[in-house]
Amino acid sequence: MPDRPAYLRIADTLREGIRDGGLPPGSRLPTMAQLRRTHGVSEIVVRQAIALLRGEGLVETRRGGGTVVRIRPPARRVAMDRYRAVAPAGPAPRPPAEPQTTFTRDQKISWAEYRLDTEFTRVRADPELGALFELPAGTELLRRRFVHYARGEPQQISVNFLPWDLVGGTPVADPAREPWPGGTLAQLAFLGHPPTRVEESVRSRMPTPEEAETLRMSGGVPVLAITRRLLSGEDVMEVCRDIVLPADRVVLDYAIDL
Repeated sequence: MPDRPAYLRIADTLREGIRDGGLPPGSRLPTMAQLRRTHGVSEIVVRQAIALLRGEGLVETRRGGGTVVRIRPPARRVAMDRYRAVAPAGPAPRPPAEPQTTFTRDQKISWAEYRLDTEFTRVRADPELGALFELPAGTELLRRRFVHYARGEPQQISVNFLPWDLVGGTPVADPAREPWPGGTLAQLAFLGHPPTRVEESVRSRMPTPEEAETLRMSGGVPVLAITRRLLSGEDVMEVCRDIVLPADRVVLDYAIDL
């Protein structure tokens, strides 16, 4: 289209090169001067094109290193049956060869390669949390914020809540006990309320500045935010609001037996 703005045409050309492999991940884009000469435009037009590609998560600008095609990390597959792997399997389940959680199984990492940053606080349920717990707003809860690392790289943020009258004064409320082998499922079983049902709802959104910084995300990449409820019988034992994952690092797999 002859009336298409020049910055869009430049972005189209670079985007096509990225997608067909002509500009492979990690390679540098042509310099500002080269793009100006090639397309016969001003520097501000070139900057608009680069900003568009940066907003799409295709490139990133490095201090002193120019603009490069972003290296996309391999996506890991996250399936609902990951909970079954660490849930109690009878009155006396055989312990695994080494400790694990749903996260370490997802990441296929050993316990030694797992790190967990923790922040525990006592809060009161807002109306949304009260509805998720099926408890009155204002109910006292334990709020736990976790940042999960695999081989030193931050991969996931989760903020979960447990009723204070369930966990107060127990080892589950002690951040020094983290990471706990088996994770929250094992903790609820320890408290005498083994989970019997998992409910998840998934939405996508852009990360907050704090989330993007914590997870070392490039611009233009959304996150998946998973709200989870763990139930034991009819009672809601835990609400996770939310599990936050960079959308370019995961594929969610769901299977239903019919």
